[in-house]
Amino acid sequence: MDNDSSARIVGALRDWIAAAPAGARLPSTRALVATHAASPITVQKALRVLTAQGLIESRPGVGTFVRAIRVARPLEFGWQTAALGSPPNRVPVSAAAMRDAPQGVMALHSGYPNRELLPERLVRSALTRAARSDVAVSRPPVAGIPELQAWFAAELADAVPAGATPPTASDVLVLPGSQSGLSSIFRALVGAGHALVMESPTYWGAITAAEQAGVRVIPVPSGAAGPDPDDVARAFEETGARAFYAQPNYANPTGAQWSRDTTERILSVVRASGAFLIEDDWAHDFGITSTSAPVAGMDDAGHVVYIRSLTKSVSPAIQIAAIIARGPARQRILADRVASSMYVSGILQAAALDIVTQPAWRAHLRGVRSQLRSRRDLLVDSLSEHAPRAHLTAIPAGGLNLWVRLPDDTDLPALVRSCAEENLFVGPGSEWFPAEPPGPFLRLNYSGPNPGAFPEAARILGRVLDRSL
Repeated sequence: MDNDSSARIVGALRDWIAAAPAGARLPSTRALVATHAASPITVQKALRVLTAQGLIESRPGVGTFVRAIRVARPLEFGWQTAALGSPPNRVPVSAAAMRDAPQGVMALHSGYPNRELLPERLVRSALTRAARSDVAVSRPPVAGIPELQAWFAAELADAVPAGATPPTASDVLVLPGSQSGLSSIFRALVGAGHALVMESPTYWGAITAAEQAGVRVIPVPSGAAGPDPDDVARAFEETGARAFYAQPNYANPTGAQWSRDTTERILSVVRASGAFLIEDDWAHDFGITSTSAPVAGMDDAGHVVYIRSLTKSVSPAIQIAAIIARGPARQRILADRVASSMYVSGILQAAALDIVTQPAWRAHLRGVRSQLRSRRDLLVDSLSEHAPRAHLTAIPAGGLNLWVRLPDDTDLPALVRSCAEENLFVGPGSEWFPAEPPGPFLRLNYSGPNPGAFPEAARILGRVLDRSL
């Protein structure tokens, strides 16, 4: 049976549960199969959805029961309102991309690749070896394990043209993930109240980090080819901004990759403005039909502050990233890092280094490139066939996402809710804009679980769009 049958059983049982007392026993699986004319697998799938929603609980060997809801006295936290005062900014605790999807839901909303795209065997082996080594009981250097610093520097050095000075290990700061790195960069190099130029749309986590750092965000429109260098120059001239945050390779969410001409012109603007380009190379390992070409490789004067993470390509459990910066900028960032976290887990650093220096790492990345291409193309074809009203802005050459423009009169929050009611989670594009969005968009992740469900997901999106219009 398909997802429609499962959803039908979930709806019927929810009505039954609503009328039943807490602790009531559900009919047996055999009885539910007969009642709903469904297969045992479909019934079990519906029961798993209800369990994930907290409506029922299974007692092995006894049966399945309506979950009792404990009624607790209301707690009073009003005193904290007076103690804390008004928040410095109003940003969401987390975006839709961080929402957990119950089992059985088609998840196109997440920002992380599914575990089948991760080097799981390498990760497990590396963590075991790290736990048995001296790093398990020693404090690592503040800026990171030297060997890991050297690896990050060598990776960027591959992009440095002849005649330029490549980065060294001493230019590298190892971080517990790129999100904390962005916060440190914004605080250390921009500062509260000062202007930061930012692509629009862009990574929602960077928008959140900028808000929390108290910087003044100056949005510059960016599309399938990246931002217009003239718009970037105008933003610097009008605001006196100190930095420009951008993702030149496979931007999240648009998938844009800057051309050589765009890169050179924007780098010229940054240099002429005496400012920094904060380059977020988040998808360095996720090229499909091209490879990442870091802008930082073209700059040895300290204008580009480069950040790269291994969290998405290695494992969400290994929160390791690095900043490569030169001159006083590096010292400012290091001072902020020491104040907030002092050092990064030696076990995680050693495991990350172990993984990326294994011969199997390169073979794994080649396999991921092939899988991402198949997944991307399947989702593109599915949308074209089943959801033609969802306009694909471009087919990205890398990354994990498709950026989809919806008809102007689409009620985006209602569409997202309607999709969720049909077991499809999608990412509302409004969360990726630092200012008012110019229209309704969706970000759809093609690296999540169960790519075989992409055609059905596109059919659901198409139906919902047709109904809303």
